[in-house]
Parts: sequence; C-alpha cells; structure tokens
Amino acid sequence: MTTTAPYGSWISPISARDLASSAHPVVGGAFVGNETWWLEGRPSEGGRYAVRTERHGAVVDILPAPWNARTRVHEYGGGAWTVTDDATLVFAEFTDQRLYRLDAGSGTPVAITPEPVESAGVRFASLSVRGREVIAVRETHHDGDLTRDIVAVALDGSGIRSIVGGTRFLAYPRFSPDGARLAWIAWEHPQMPWDGTELRVADIVDGVASHVRVLAGSTTESVLEPQWIDNETLTATTDRSGFWNLVRIDLDGTVDLLHEDRSDFGGPLWSLGSHWYEHLGGGRFLAVSTSGTTRLVLLDTTTGTTTELAPSLTHVELAGIRRGRVLVVSASSTLPSGLREVDIETGAVTDIRLSVDAVPGLGYLSPAQARTFRGARDVHAFVFPPRNDDFVGPEGELPPYIAFVHGGPTGHVFGDLSLTVAYFTSRGIGVVDVNYGGSTGYGREYRERLKGQWGVVDVEDTVAAVLGLADAGLADRDRLAIRGGSAGGWTVLAALTATGVFAAGASYFGVGDAMLLATDTHDFESRYLDGLIGPLPEATELYAERAPINHVDRLSTPVLLLQGLDDPIVTPAQSRTFRDALAAKGLTHAYLEYEGESHGFRRAETIVHATESELSFYGQVMGFSPAGVPTLPLD
Repeated sequence: MTTTAPYGSWISPISARDLASSAHPVVGGAFVGNETWWLEGRPSEGGRYAVRTERHGAVVDILPAPWNARTRVHEYGGGAWTVTDDATLVFAEFTDQRLYRLDAGSGTPVAITPEPVESAGVRFASLSVRGREVIAVRETHHDGDLTRDIVAVALDGSGIRSIVGGTRFLAYPRFSPDGARLAWIAWEHPQMPWDGTELRVADIVDGVASHVRVLAGSTTESVLEPQWIDNETLTATTDRSGFWNLVRIDLDGTVDLLHEDRSDFGGPLWSLGSHWYEHLGGGRFLAVSTSGTTRLVLLDTTTGTTTELAPSLTHVELAGIRRGRVLVVSASSTLPSGLREVDIETGAVTDIRLSVDAVPGLGYLSPAQARTFRGARDVHAFVFPPRNDDFVGPEGELPPYIAFVHGGPTGHVFGDLSLTVAYFTSRGIGVVDVNYGGSTGYGREYRERLKGQWGVVDVEDTVAAVLGLADAGLADRDRLAIRGGSAGGWTVLAALTATGVFAAGASYFGVGDAMLLATDTHDFESRYLDGLIGPLPEATELYAERAPINHVDRLSTPVLLLQGLDDPIVTPAQSRTFRDALAAKGLTHAYLEYEGESHGFRRAETIVHATESELSFYGQVMGFSPAGVPTLPLD
C-alpha cells in the first residue's frame, strides 16, 4: 500500500550514511596479468585513493593504507598510477607528491623521486611505463612560480631526465613505436585545453627532444589525445569541425578527417590522461561518442559504419584494453557507476567493481528524462521526478524541485544514477540536472555560449529549466531551489542575487567573487576567467558587476554555504565574505566549514553532515518536514 504524504516528507531507505559509507568511487582500471586493478576512493578512510583488485572472491588492496595514489598536478590530477609488465605498481603519493614503486609481493612502497625542497613542490601525473622508465608530466613549484616538463623517471630511482618543456601546460606524452619521436599536447595561458591546444612532435636525440614542430592545433582549435598508428602517422581528436572528431595526422602536418559526426569524441581535459578512443587496427576504432549521453561505439573508417556496443550504458569512459576486451568506467540512469568489462565483438557487459555496495530498489529510483527547455536559447537537462513506490503526494500538491548546477563550468552531466539525486527524489523532491550553455558534450558552439557570459547564460539557462517544469505543471513554482559546487556554486549565488525565481539555494565551495578567484586560485585556472568574463585589468568593472558578493542587497532568499578549509581553488575567504554579507543584511542563512576538506568533499563524516544539513535547510525554508535528519540551526 502507498501512503499519502506531503512532498519532501516521504520516508526513504536511502540515507546520507549510504551516500558516504556505501559509496567508493571507481575512477580507473587496468588489466594486470590475469587480474583487473582499479583506483578506488575510500570516504571511510579519510578520502584516500587505493589501488585495489579482487582475489579469491574478495576485494583487496594492492596499495595498502595509509598510502594514497593521488596527484595534484593542475590540482585536478589524473594518471596518478601505472603498472609495469611484471606487476610493479608506480604511483604518486598524495601527501608528498613523490613517485613510489611497489614491487609485486612487497608491502612497502619505495620512493623513486627525491624529496622536494618545497613541501609537495614536485608533482607527477599522466604516468606510463616505457622500458625501465616512467614517463610523466612533472610540475615543479619554486619561489611562488612553477614550471612543467615531460620527464623520464628511472624505475630504480637512479635519476630523472627532462625530455621537453618550454610551454606552460603539457599533456599526453606519447612515444612512437620505435622510440624515435615523441608527440604531446601543449598550450599556454590564457587558453584552457578546450579552447586551443597544439599537437607537437619532436625527434628524440640522446634521450631529449630535438627539432620540435607543431603538426596541428591553434589558440582556437582544441586537439587532444594523440596516438601513434605507426612511426610516421598519428591519430588525434580535433574540434575544427565544431565537434571533437577523429583525424589522421602525418608528420608533414597533413590532417585528414577519419570520421565526421555531430557528436564529440573528446571532452574537457580536467584530468590528465583522459581517454576517449582506441585504435584497433585495420581502420577500426573503439570510441566514446557524446551527444548529451555517451555511447560506446565501434567505428570502421574504411566503410564509414558505426556500431553501438553496450547500449545499456549511457555514460562511458575508457580505462584499459586487451585482446578484444575493454575496461570502462560506466553508468546509466538505472545502473550505478563502476568499472565494467565489455566484449568488443559481442557487446557483453560484465561488472568488475561498482562504486556503491548496494543499489536501492528500482521503486526508489527516478530514471533520467532527457529534456530540452526553451528560454533565450535551447537548454539541455535531465529531469528526475519524485519517485518512491511507498508514497504519493497529496492531490493537488505539486512537488518542490532542486536545480542541480554542475561545476567547471566547462563540464557535463550525463543523467547517471546518482544516490545524491535519489536521496532527494525518494523523499518527494524533484531534481533537474542542467547542462547550461558552456557545457561540453554538445559541440563547440554550445560550449562557447558562456564566453564572456559567465553569470549570465548559466543563470538564464537554469532559470529556463525550472520555469519550464513549473509552466508544464510538474513543479511547484513557489518551491524551487538551486544547488551547486565550485563554479556551480557561482551560478547558485548569481541566480539568487539576479532573480527572484528560487526559494532557497545551497552553495558548496562556491565562487562569490570572481576577482578573488582570478587572483587567489591555482595556476591551471588562473586565466580561465579571461574567457568566461574577460581579461584583467581591462574587465575589472565587469568582474565587479558579475560578482554575487557585490549584489547581496538584491538578495531575499535563504542561503546555505558549505566550505572546505583546505580548498586551494575556492578559498574559505570567499564563502566567509558572503556569509558576513548575509549576516549584515539579516538574511536567513547557515555557514558550515569542514576541516581537512579540499575542493570536493571526500570524508564520510563530512558527506553525511552536509547532506543532512542541506535537506533540513530545504525543509525549513520550503515548508515540509524531512524525516530522520537533525534540524540545522539557521542564523
């Protein structure tokens, strides 16, 4: 039997503790001998990342506690571990950022890079093994500045050789099969890697790069993921057609389109080493194609045919490949994220390690509904209506809705199964996850809608999505909320100060003052705002105009602010400044700080407290009584 109860008050089997203790994100994988290894986040262990595998039916650590395989290159990392042919693990340790080697059968890692002069001042990412060396992107911090180069680190710890540098940013170091040449991606400030990059190639003479030349790319063309087909030819993805499509590139710079498609075969390079395609030989490629959701496809460039594999998966990231099998980190709106193996010929899917220990019954999950809303422009989003088979809302009552705003802002949501979404929808609160203009996965034009318009287009598009739901009679117009983290937090605060649409807002480590972000943030994003708002100092007045902190006088909406005290990207000063402005105006709010948390909460106790606090906040503001959570004190 079902019980009639107000939306927001439904009793759900999904607790905040489930989000924290049941969840352990799997973010990569590799075939190692007869085993499959993967990298897994452990919220219950202080948020460390462990390399793990399955043996005799049990999941075990390859990399034991307290070791933490996580790199801080670009602050977002990527490629923090790799494995040799003899099952030796090489990884970047989070605490000191040095590279360590863990030999097979040994329980104690051995450092293979020296202790840096500055704490965690020499960092390594995008690791791969070549012979008895580890190839990596190195980031060196010294006296307030930094440099990056591509290096070879001896596995025995005997030394480091710099192969090439010369540009601010470097990615995808790839040796030709004969070792005579190196290809890589490079770019400079103020470009971000989705704005413009260059594919460079150099001859290797006495172990270092010589005769460097640019084969493709520019400040207005993004080239990603070079791979060698043979010693004279590469493939890559480039968005010169308006979408990241596969191309063949000869050493003389000739570029030939291999497959034209109005979908992306690449994405935003937030994490080094991101992988979207694999050459199978004979003109065949295994690739990830993104247009809203993603598809795992088999491309035959000789016939022009495309075959979809594993259609049950709607979000796919390539992890590793071997003899007709591919490892993918994948999900759908009814399948949890995790590492899976796909048979390339049959499309058969096998679960290896899911990111949650238990999945709620389908009666408590709301499958994603892809929707396009019309505002000032078309806006893509995924809608998750309230869903709990034990409850229905009172006749004539419409549910509250929360707009989820992703970070980046150059990011993308795929409509995956999310316990966070289900936490709210199973309590009778709808969710709309918005891919506002500036999001990836819809081509370059959609991505560039945010150029110079951050704080405008993202706000307009999010408002268009929630009002579209209200106008369709699906959401309560008076009970619309908005929540987001980082750049999503900026959109939250901008929407609350620029419109009267929302009844409540929750900002997780959100940007309140773009000028502070531009001057205080880390190197990778230090010129990001040149494209999103404008270059400094020329655009100083525009920064002041866009900053939500300067428009608290327009605010009449309760706000929840959540902040990690160790955040180097959005520093606590930003949230505290906004809190002080709320207090000075006498507006209802709550401010929560968490020790030991950085840009994105990883500790179980933090996740539980933040989630329950957010639900209590919505209940108090929007007039419903959430079951089973402590009441958050509001100032």
